[in-house]
Amino acid sequence: MDVKIFRAINSFSGRYWFLDRLMILISNKLRFVFLFILVIMLFRKRNASFEAVVSIVISLFIQFIIKLFYFKPRPFLKRKVGILTPSKFDSSFPSKHTILAFAISTTVLFYQRALGSIMMGFSFLLGLSRIWVGHHYPSDIAGSAVLGSFTSSIIHKLFQRKCH
Repeated sequence: MDVKIFRAINSFSGRYWFLDRLMILISNKLRFVFLFILVIMLFRKRNASFEAVVSIVISLFIQFIIKLFYFKPRPFLKRKVGILTPSKFDSSFPSKHTILAFAISTTVLFYQRALGSIMMGFSFLLGLSRIWVGHHYPSDIAGSAVLGSFTSSIIHKLFQRKCH
């Protein structure tokens, strides 16, 4: 199922110049928009930005531990697929880009529902772009989304408990 969904999405790769360029841009640069929003939040909602940073650090630490013990070859290493940009040859699971996006989006969602919802949409788009460019399977993206969101939810509950 994972491979079928991957092929369905990745089969569009290389067919449409504009969409390929857009997906490459999203895949490589959208994470900086999330970090920019995080910096802006530092001046407007200090608690939310601190919470997001803690979530990011913990999520990326968990990602590091997972990659130490589990290796899942990237799609282009096992099969002939459309790959639009060069990639590392490390484990495909979990996706660092996706974890970062969902950790920040989930935290923002707790504090500013409208902005957080838009960022969630961008997080899904970022995940889709990682499949489109040939770097990750859908399960890598889904697992990373759950990991980033779950970590942020737990951190948010802990911060709320501490404040009350």
